[in-house]
Amino acid sequence: MSALTLSLLIFALVVGGICLGALLRKTLPHHHLSKESQDVVRLGVGLVATMSALVLGLLIASAKNSYDTQTGQVKQITANIILLDNLLGQYGAEALPIRKQIRSAMGAFVDRIWSEKGSAASAPFEAQVDSVTIYLGIQALSPRNEIQRSLQARAIQVSTDVAQTRMLLFVGAGDVMPTPFLVILIFWLTLIFASFSLFSRLNVTVFLALSLFGLSVSCAIFLILELSKPFSGLMMIASGPLRGALGPLVP
Repeated sequence: MSALTLSLLIFALVVGGICLGALLRKTLPHHHLSKESQDVVRLGVGLVATMSALVLGLLIASAKNSYDTQTGQVKQITANIILLDNLLGQYGAEALPIRKQIRSAMGAFVDRIWSEKGSAASAPFEAQVDSVTIYLGIQALSPRNEIQRSLQARAIQVSTDVAQTRMLLFVGAGDVMPTPFLVILIFWLTLIFASFSLFSRLNVTVFLALSLFGLSVSCAIFLILELSKPFSGLMMIASGPLRGALGPLVP
């Protein structure tokens, strides 16, 4: 289920809770709506509202942290690939075939990352043939002096860093909002909004105000769901900088 669909469903449940509270107000005996009853219900709802606010705040912070982490990992991969190409360029003409291979493999490399994170996160990790070939090609270089030997060692380290960061991106997949959290949070929100209309007459102004409040909460959950999936949706991390990190080779 998409983030938008789920958020709209939550909004519909919240509005349903408002209507449920109004219905209970009409059907309950008058003594059930006494001042003492109102005080007790409001105290309980205040506790639930506090817990809901804390959970929402923690989930937003967790989702934002996850989004920033994966954005940083993509930037790190981009910087390391540029550095790797520069090191190979300094190495000399012997590394030119490897630099060409890196450029030809970039499109598939980027597509693989975005497709993995956007769909089957449970599938096992599979190393790309091009990545392995590039790494073995760097290993197979034959340095003729200390400078080339140093550049080769540095290139090997950078290519290893790229592979490690890529694996961190892969294993970092997963929803920030677990399903039990979401179910309990929806129940709390429905209960809170039902209590709002339980002790007050539901005129047009009150209904519209409560609906806007419910929409605001649904938007917060939509934001959490979008941030938890940074490789798809409206807040998708742009693949352009990584895809175009390396310019064409100058003859």
